Amino acid sequence: MHKKNRKKTLFSSLLALLFLIAFVPESLAKSLSEILPAGWADQLCLQAQASDTITLRVCNWEEYIDLGDWDEEETIELPSGDIIGENSMVEDFEEWYYETYGKRVKVEYSTFGTNEDLYNMLTLGDVYDLVCPSEYLIMKLMAEDALVPLSDDFFDTAQENNYYIRGAAPFIRQMFENSEIGGEPWAKYAAGYMWGVTGLVYNPEIVTREQASTWKILADPEFARKVTIKDNVRDAYFAAVGAIKSDLLTSEEFRSDPDYAKNLEREMNDTSPEMIAKVQDWLKGVKDNVFSFETDAGKADMITGKVAVNYQWSGDAVYTLDQADEDDYTLCFAVPEESTDIYFDGWVMLRSGIGDDAQRQHAAEAFINFMSRPDNAIRNMYYIGYTSVISGGEDPRMFEYAQYCYEAEDDEEETVEYDLSYFFSEDPDQADGEYVIEAPAEQLERQLYGQYPPADVIDRSSIMTYFNDEQNERINQMWINVRCFDIRKAPWWSWILILGTLVLVGRYLIIRRLRNKGR
Repeated sequence: MHKKNRKKTLFSSLLALLFLIAFVPESLAKSLSEILPAGWADQLCLQAQASDTITLRVCNWEEYIDLGDWDEEETIELPSGDIIGENSMVEDFEEWYYETYGKRVKVEYSTFGTNEDLYNMLTLGDVYDLVCPSEYLIMKLMAEDALVPLSDDFFDTAQENNYYIRGAAPFIRQMFENSEIGGEPWAKYAAGYMWGVTGLVYNPEIVTREQASTWKILADPEFARKVTIKDNVRDAYFAAVGAIKSDLLTSEEFRSDPDYAKNLEREMNDTSPEMIAKVQDWLKGVKDNVFSFETDAGKADMITGKVAVNYQWSGDAVYTLDQADEDDYTLCFAVPEESTDIYFDGWVMLRSGIGDDAQRQHAAEAFINFMSRPDNAIRNMYYIGYTSVISGGEDPRMFEYAQYCYEAEDDEEETVEYDLSYFFSEDPDQADGEYVIEAPAEQLERQLYGQYPPADVIDRSSIMTYFNDEQNERINQMWINVRCFDIRKAPWWSWILILGTLVLVGRYLIIRRLRNKGR
């Protein structure tokens, strides 16, 4: 053969081999490794793994997943087995997915700080497959047709790895199935992750339980500069509506109505021009009364004693109480009698990321299921402090963990029976005491009350629904009117100071100009 042709043939053979290396399945690569030289075999396996790896782009809240690296003494010892986070949850998922489905997956994990941050990231072109927004952004994304529905396989209770559908709390599953956007239920697109209610962390040395059990305390002059409110329009609006409609919402006639739940949701989502005007006036009064509008600083302000009342999400409330306990500083948590906002963070798949990629969708749904496996749900609860939507189904570990955290010691003198049947049982009326915790009496006002609110709190909870563009425009303008400085309220001395400053600046400029002209 001509030398030139031999080179051409060798080149073609190398190209063919490289093509084989790039696309051969990992299982075949391992078989070929037994007959190929060592160096070639290693390269073949590495290339096969890379080409067979699914990339899953996940975006979640900051500090909202277990990072592992637990100390030995942090081991959670349950009757059904010990739980400890050695590796990060993401690393464990990647390994579990390979062992379970025989394919490699690489998770590109990102975080966001607020729902608005996430929405802006998506608007600016960031691409993710799986994200975990709150309920109102889930509703917005549904309305914008931005989500991929969960597959039929995801809801198959016969599949042992479908931990979400087999283990989500019955009352939460029901809420997702009954709540709709555009005629389609949340459950078709979203799987819950964490949930809770809103309420008030308070210092029992300064504030009574009764005072902390109404939204009206935020405007009470008795606690001027001792209360905080959330610095976002939705939470502030909800509290304002609760305070303004307090008499109606707490009346016996309103509560005894057979349609109470439906009526409560309608009242708490009242965005009529008249209600928006009342909310604006009420929040302006609150603005003069509060220590601050805050997003995250309220926890520290409660622990350091700067404030006596902090409007808080229950998950952060539990964290605040835990941190205060470390300093031997007792705080409590109350849910206003008028109503509470029940909130959720949930996993949804984005059309812009998943598209029609069946493998990526399978990996995304597997990620949700892995997060929903009871031992992993417990790890995330331990790390985050929020309450998982997973009750465990037939797996007893979720309830065992609730007992682990809150069961009274044998020598505890004052205890109460705390019934969690509404959360753990498919039929609470038939639970027959199976999900009752014998808890210290103080927990009726503390962490247990925040982590798992009792049934009467759930009964007076309401979802704050998604507002359409017109409603958002009116409410956002109201919020601007509340949060922006009103120049008409400036004290007289500030006007004198401003005027004096302008005179001095004007005089300086005139003198400087005259000097320059003289030169």
